[in-house]
Amino acid sequence: MRQAAVLDVGCHSALLTVVRRPHGQAGLETVLSHKVRLSLHQMLAPDGQLDEQGIRSVQQAVAETMDANPAAQSRVFAFATSVIRDAPNRDEVIARIAGATGTRLRVLPGREEARLAYVAARQWAGHTSDPLLVLDIGGGTIEIASGTGREPHTVHSLPLGARTITRRWLPGGAASSSRQLRRVRHHLRRALSRQPGLPTPQPGGHVLASSKTFTQLARLAFAQGEPPCSRSRLSLTGVQASLALLADMDPAHRGELPGISTHRAEQSLAGALIAEALMEACEATSVEICPWSTREGLLLERLGSTH
Repeated sequence: MRQAAVLDVGCHSALLTVVRRPHGQAGLETVLSHKVRLSLHQMLAPDGQLDEQGIRSVQQAVAETMDANPAAQSRVFAFATSVIRDAPNRDEVIARIAGATGTRLRVLPGREEARLAYVAARQWAGHTSDPLLVLDIGGGTIEIASGTGREPHTVHSLPLGARTITRRWLPGGAASSSRQLRRVRHHLRRALSRQPGLPTPQPGGHVLASSKTFTQLARLAFAQGEPPCSRSRLSLTGVQASLALLADMDPAHRGELPGISTHRAEQSLAGALIAEALMEACEATSVEICPWSTREGLLLERLGSTH
């Protein structure tokens, strides 16, 4: 049975995933999943360079994850997300990791990440020609894709990710005042309004939201009893209720909230602000949570399961 392996190195973790697709089944069966926690957002210089501690932590994480499945090393597609892709010292980081571990990380353009997120969401939703709109919030960028087939008709990638907005607008993860919140909202809405051709939901279509940000917001809104939110569906009003709660809470205590993980607590307010602005710009009053994104898109394509 054919297998595919992807090593995804992001801001918060390095995750090696090995999957196979059982004959006659639509899903992916996990053969191996090995994660090493990272905190690269704490190891960035003001200009976005990854510092020495960050480079060494990635080296160790890549070595550990690859050692978890030695037989698959030559077949692993290893890639880094925006925290490394957008670092001014990206080439040095990638070269040093390759020299220390033998694994060379690739970087995907934001538009390719958007395309792969769409491919994964389309497969997860089932083979259908219904219009599909996919929203994804990453650390450095947001991705938007839409279409009616297995490949998207439109893709967008914008530098409005949760880590980016936190570093530039919400130092420490908190807003200093209600005026500061309004400023961030204005910045996000203006940036999205200047992007031509943003897709909107189509009649008979579906809106899927990928990423940990949307998943955690859905769990928090559901825990607050915000109808019609559930663990698998998030409304714009649910986002706004969660946003208000996060804005009033010290970032150090947000990890105590339902659905909010400790290592993402600092960026959770920015994530909620981005989700609000993104859903407004795309005229999405609610979204269905999709557990698949770029990583699963890569796995599916390497399995040859998207044709």
